[in-house]
Amino acid sequence: MRPLAVRRRARTSLPPPPAPGDVLAEADDLVVRLGGRPVLDGVGLAVHAGEVLALVGPNGAGKSTLLGALAGDVPADSGEVRVGGAPLGRWTARQLALRRAVLPQSSPLAFPFTAGEVVRMGRAPWAGTVLAHEDEAAVAAAMRATEVTGFAERAYPALSGGERARVALARVLAQRAPLLLLDEPTAALDLHHQELVLRVCREQAALGRGVVVVLHDLGLAAAHADRVAILSSGRVTANGSPAAVLTAERLSAVYRHPVEVLPHPRGGAPLILPHR
Repeated sequence: MRPLAVRRRARTSLPPPPAPGDVLAEADDLVVRLGGRPVLDGVGLAVHAGEVLALVGPNGAGKSTLLGALAGDVPADSGEVRVGGAPLGRWTARQLALRRAVLPQSSPLAFPFTAGEVVRMGRAPWAGTVLAHEDEAAVAAAMRATEVTGFAERAYPALSGGERARVALARVLAQRAPLLLLDEPTAALDLHHQELVLRVCREQAALGRGVVVVLHDLGLAAAHADRVAILSSGRVTANGSPAAVLTAERLSAVYRHPVEVLPHPRGGAPLILPHR
């Protein structure tokens, strides 16, 4: 009889490394109602390996709900979400955790875990698999990337809001899932760390992963995303490259405020300036 650890590894379905352009997650005619109100209304969207996809739009547009639905945390009223080529219901919780990692807007903890222990929680899905030996290297690399190594032994609740946000992101990176779903990861961060987080997103995409990031800062979306999807009133109203999507006319209508869009003098990325 094979040892127990070997039998456990054999039962765990590990996701194959994605090929560039593979569809990692897809929403098809997705409808989500909360409190009887349609928050998402017939949304269709695909996420590809090797890209950073930014979800933008005004408050209440459905960005976080769409991210939660792609993660399997928000149930659909109709339509379908597929992750790793299969409907969400086909995966166990552990199988899903091997295929997508989620950063919510907040990560409260009831117990005083250290920052390092929080990051190690991202390795839980890999326990007993053939890749469990990567745990320490994955944790160390994630903490370096997010610049949190220096307070690994500090209690997570004692960290500042920005420090907790980066530790939570390190947990997601340590999970090493093909798909990363990040809800407003820059909200609590200063300028340096906002750029750091979006640079990490680009690095993850370069490694072949797909990254979906909810952003309120249109400048960050324009500078760092390969593709931008604008949500408004529960629908995807535009989906394409930043230059194609982030136009003055469209943004002025969606945000109900006049906006000017200019090309950046270096590189040409859109610069979005509200009229004041």
